[in-house]
Amino acid sequence: MKTHTFAIAGCGKLAHIVVDALLKDLLPNYKLIASYSRTYEKAKEISSKIDASKTGYSCKACSSFKELLALKPDYIVETASPSAFKEWVLPALKNGSSIITLSIGGLADATFYKKVAQTALENNTRVHLASGAIGGFDMLRTVSLMEESEVTFTTKKGPNSLKNTEVYDASLQTETREVFKGDAKEAIALFPTRVNVSVAAALASVGPENLKVSINSIPNFMGDDHRIEIKSQQIHAVVDVYSKTAQIAGWSVVNTMRNIVSPIVF
Repeated sequence: MKTHTFAIAGCGKLAHIVVDALLKDLLPNYKLIASYSRTYEKAKEISSKIDASKTGYSCKACSSFKELLALKPDYIVETASPSAFKEWVLPALKNGSSIITLSIGGLADATFYKKVAQTALENNTRVHLASGAIGGFDMLRTVSLMEESEVTFTTKKGPNSLKNTEVYDASLQTETREVFKGDAKEAIALFPTRVNVSVAAALASVGPENLKVSINSIPNFMGDDHRIEIKSQQIHAVVDVYSKTAQIAGWSVVNTMRNIVSPIVF
């Protein structure tokens, strides 16, 4: 059984989910050899979870992304942000490392998307898009291949999750309001870290400039509710996922990693 090496770039809560899954032997085909975060202490916290006396190998906390690349991991799990993804993805692919990412919003720009795809092809590497807090991408791709379709993406959020964005004001604490209506490309530009899933749905179907997005603020709402609806001449399908926390995003990375090495793929 082949063992793949991987590194983690972005060492927040979602990264800890991946490492904990590794330590529970849910990723038996992988070894975590490096971690990197803008804050070195966070990278150190991840690396310290790998006890060489138990695993037979160690994980290096890196002080730069360049130091991480020098270790030549087979895969890099990126759980930082779309801006970090855009900074790291091309050097990683050219380095021979495939990427597993949650920051799908970084691919909303069609020109950059094509550059990433071409770089991966030229270097025999791949970019794996984890499903995050939503699903149904296989269905979206199938229907989009089958015939012309229309796709909408509707999100419900609590007002506190919209703080530090230009749409937030105190009245959202007591009023239900649609705070954004537009396409997925416009949505990710306005909310760089909050609507990656809408870009994922768009890339799997009609494209970021054609997927219609509605973001709604609801007082006292906890978590996120994402609803994808696709309509074509023959198909009408809805995927609606409520998540109380962001944990499902970290577990979607674990599932993606398992699929990469599994003889049977879901």
